[in-house]
Amino acid sequence: MADHAVTVTSDTRRAGRVRPARSGMRRKEAIVGYLFVAPSILGFAIFVLGPLIAVVWFSFTTFDVISPPKFVGLANYIRLFTDSRLGVVYFNTIVYVVAAVVLINALALFFAVLVNQRMPKALTYVFRSAYFFPSLVALVYVAIIWQALFQKDTGIVNYYLQAVGGQPVNWLNSDSQSRFSVIIVDVWRNVGFAMLIYVAALQEVPKELEEAAQIDGAGPFARFFRVTLPMISQAMFFNITITVIGAFQIYESIIVLTNGGPGDSTRSVVMYIAEKAFSDFQLGYASAISVTLFLIVLVVTLIQFRVRRAWVHFE
Repeated sequence: MADHAVTVTSDTRRAGRVRPARSGMRRKEAIVGYLFVAPSILGFAIFVLGPLIAVVWFSFTTFDVISPPKFVGLANYIRLFTDSRLGVVYFNTIVYVVAAVVLINALALFFAVLVNQRMPKALTYVFRSAYFFPSLVALVYVAIIWQALFQKDTGIVNYYLQAVGGQPVNWLNSDSQSRFSVIIVDVWRNVGFAMLIYVAALQEVPKELEEAAQIDGAGPFARFFRVTLPMISQAMFFNITITVIGAFQIYESIIVLTNGGPGDSTRSVVMYIAEKAFSDFQLGYASAISVTLFLIVLVVTLIQFRVRRAWVHFE
């Protein structure tokens, strides 16, 4: 009995020593983890959260940079409903968003299916590089190149149109064509990145499912729509989400191609915000527009996450 009591006592003492040691190690690990995460949190607080709070505050003021901001309540937000130009630029932006989502994802999926076919590895690398290369070039440089291609009298696009019997098109100075030109550049530049995401998703589709569907008599289109698309729905959701967010922020290509013209026919919301803030020095009103754009993007993103349950399949 005495020996048993001594053994229990010694085990209890060891357990008591081990617990503080383990808690100390966990505390050190937690501190190390916080130190690793600290730069990201600090950067987010300084460059994202701080400016966001400042924009919300300025949206309730009149501020022209020279004089101190004056609190005006909801005056800037009331002004939004009487600004006719704001409706035009929001319409342009929505057109860009819809066109980007449809065209970028449709073309990217089509190219991904082509690249994913059995072919020599050298050709696969060549096609992937060719499609993805525009995504590596800065958008400003891409827009400068396309601006030269779209020139009415000296552009290569109109040269080939005339070579096949067509008429030259005023790509950059026409109310009907300029918006389409911006869409072409945006799609051409971003389709490669979306294609790589789809290629990676297609390579993860189990071959057994496609073979089973083929044995059951499903044709190529039936296999694609009933087997392949559901299996890559997560990649589709990712591409659609980032495409929507990016299209709402379209700016550089419009500045280079058309500078928002003719009139406001190609001007986007972000471009209008920059004009009000840095050309007209109406930072309070520009902040109010920024807040509305942020809320719209936030609501659209939340809706996307909400409806994904109906069509995104998780393994």
